[in-house]
Amino acid sequence: MTTLTDPPKESFRLSMLIYDTRYRSMTIQVVAMIGFMLLFFWLFNNTAKNLLELGKEPSFSFLGEPAGYDINQRLIDYDNQNSHFRAAFVGLLNTLLVAVLGCITATILGVVIGVLRLSKNWLISRIMTVYVEVFRNVPVLLWIVFMMAILIETLPAPKAFRGVDTGAIVATNRGLYVPEPLFSNSLGNIHLFGQSSLRFDISIDLIAVLFALAVGFTIRHFINKRADRIQEATGERPTTWYLNLAVILVPLVAVLLALGFYLGYPELKGFNFKGGIYMRNSLIALWLALSLYTAAFIAENVRAGILAISKGQTEAAGALGLRPNRVMSLVVLPQALRVIIPPLISQYLNLTKNSSLAIAVGYMDLTGTLMGITMNQTGRELETVLIGMLIYLAISLSISLVMNWYNNSVKLVER
Repeated sequence: MTTLTDPPKESFRLSMLIYDTRYRSMTIQVVAMIGFMLLFFWLFNNTAKNLLELGKEPSFSFLGEPAGYDINQRLIDYDNQNSHFRAAFVGLLNTLLVAVLGCITATILGVVIGVLRLSKNWLISRIMTVYVEVFRNVPVLLWIVFMMAILIETLPAPKAFRGVDTGAIVATNRGLYVPEPLFSNSLGNIHLFGQSSLRFDISIDLIAVLFALAVGFTIRHFINKRADRIQEATGERPTTWYLNLAVILVPLVAVLLALGFYLGYPELKGFNFKGGIYMRNSLIALWLALSLYTAAFIAENVRAGILAISKGQTEAAGALGLRPNRVMSLVVLPQALRVIIPPLISQYLNLTKNSSLAIAVGYMDLTGTLMGITMNQTGRELETVLIGMLIYLAISLSISLVMNWYNNSVKLVER
């Protein structure tokens, strides 16, 4: 009769860190991490010594000093006696404004152009192909300068509108003026962060309008859910478009009437227009150039996503009697999103980072304020560039986080 016993456990030896596959990968990672930390410490220590020898000990106290310069386009109140920190905050908001406007516009244009590139109409598909090839093969900086030149050279000066009925929207070589939403029964503003450099106001009227829209879309969601249950039970879907329209418009119109909503139109007074919302040519040129340039890349992503869907899906939808536009919106695009979204994240990040070229047309974004005038005035190159890098990193990671969450929400759920 024989008995089985466990083999004796092998004792640990230092050589196993290299030759044993159970430990080798961990050893390599630890060594690489130690090497990276030593390199980072050497760079930091060397930089600190050099700055100390130059009499420029690292300090961020300059952020509290008066900026001494004006910012031509801003979303919040600012004057040249505010701190450099306040100026950087205004520049950050300008960067976010261009990024949001550019991403929205580029996405809409990119989806439309990508779909039209696959059109069976020879002329339309070729025009879209020319658009894509022209815009994506010319540097974006040239497009920004080109758009600025068009706006300055082709649009009339404000004096040309003297004695002329301008209408609601006025386009001049100084910028674009659009009607401003105003409220005769305004509820005022909420003042946040007191007198700090991060202070800004939030309109209570805007909160009320957004709340009305949120209520409307929430009710619309429940209406559509009810229609889905009826369709699953009977096979027929009730008509809901008029209910959806009503539940969105009725609360919104009620709030607007209660607040006394009206539009303030721009008027020519003196040498320039007053009133309305003023968007400088630098903002418009940057917005258009980044949107048109990025849309060309998004269009290719959309086209690739659509071509990745099997033709059998389109044929099956057509066999059910769906029109081509409904097939695209209900069958093809929802499935293509899983292919489109990952590269779309990169395009959003590129657009946001390309907005740093705004200084070429005089738009005061984060690069123009913090890493431009502030750096030149204070001589704090390392500090300003480091802060700017961290801010752009935070913006990029935030965009990636949101888009990855959306990507996970639309992907197929596997069993």
